[in-house]
Amino acid sequence: MDQERAERIAVSALGWLAANDELCPVFLGTTGSNAEDLRALAGDPGFLVSVLDFLAMDDAWIVAFCDSEGLPYEAPMQARQCLPGGAQMHWT
Repeated sequence: MDQERAERIAVSALGWLAANDELCPVFLGTTGSNAEDLRALAGDPGFLVSVLDFLAMDDAWIVAFCDSEGLPYEAPMQARQCLPGGAQMHWT
């Protein structure tokens, strides 16, 4: 996966979250963002990493997003790793 595809997946995840009446307020509360911020930050790779991190908090959210987009379940985390700042930290 390249960065361009990763950004498309993350932007799709953001759109999916924004359209989800139950999860969107939770995401906004978690990030301290508002609806205007979502539009403004949609092109920021660091913010897109936070979108994918939020989805990864619950397997059911990953499954629902991937099923709606026709993506394999590992795609969001692969996308996260391809975005700037999205690499997994190794503490050893």
